[in-house]
Amino acid sequence: MTTEETIWVVGDLQGCHKALQALLSHPDIVSSPNPKFWFCGDLVNRGSDSKATLDILMSLGSQAVCILGNHDIHFLAVTAGLRKTGRKDTLGTLLNAPDLARYTNWLRQRPLLHYDYGHLMVHAGLLPQWTVTTALELAGEVEAALRSDRWTYYLEKMFGNKPNYWDPSLTGRKRLRVIINAMTRMRMCTPDGRLDFTHKNRPARHAQVGPWFEAPDRASADTPIIFGHWSALGLMLEKNAICLDTGCVWGRHLTAMRLHDRHLVQVSCAKDDPGNAAK
Repeated sequence: MTTEETIWVVGDLQGCHKALQALLSHPDIVSSPNPKFWFCGDLVNRGSDSKATLDILMSLGSQAVCILGNHDIHFLAVTAGLRKTGRKDTLGTLLNAPDLARYTNWLRQRPLLHYDYGHLMVHAGLLPQWTVTTALELAGEVEAALRSDRWTYYLEKMFGNKPNYWDPSLTGRKRLRVIINAMTRMRMCTPDGRLDFTHKNRPARHAQVGPWFEAPDRASADTPIIFGHWSALGLMLEKNAICLDTGCVWGRHLTAMRLHDRHLVQVSCAKDDPGNAAK
């Protein structure tokens, strides 16, 4: 990182475009030299206007790196006719956009992981067996599938909770499913890396399961990993595990962290009315 640019890493947006506007207008960010932004997934859904949020992100161009979260994957599946909208979804403005294909195509070109300046950004987490190098290679397999002409075929195969473990010999849909589940949905796992999807609250620790970032002998433990996805965990600034999901969509805060010194900028978020987006 040079003195001519500043990296700000931003937690889950989930369609909260007003909070994003406020964050981008914050004096600390406006005054920083050549600001660049890393957004750690869940760009859309549950907030008031996912379309307006994507409009802002897309307008940033090369200033922004946006990775995919589980809500973004869900949106792609809805547009492909593979899933129905859920009761709590607020994707109306986006799904009704006359240029829906432009948003869909932009999202499916986004990466699952981003690595630069010695830091890795992922939406949910990495399985303990994966080194950073391995994780980037595996993410590339999913990214290639989503960017291909057969993306709807591959995406249909990515949903489901089984298998819930990693085995390098896995192939096809099972392999893609484990990769995408770990990187976009995981919070807890067993010490040997079996995924646990039942726990969404604050971390519970016992012999059978614990937070993925506390797994013993985690192969990526020497690399600072920045993630979101876990609003119940909230802001966490450990040496090599940084959570930036501070519950913007639930009326708490949207958080950005300056990468080189971990200086925080937070904007308060009024809880969005989901009904506005569903109309």
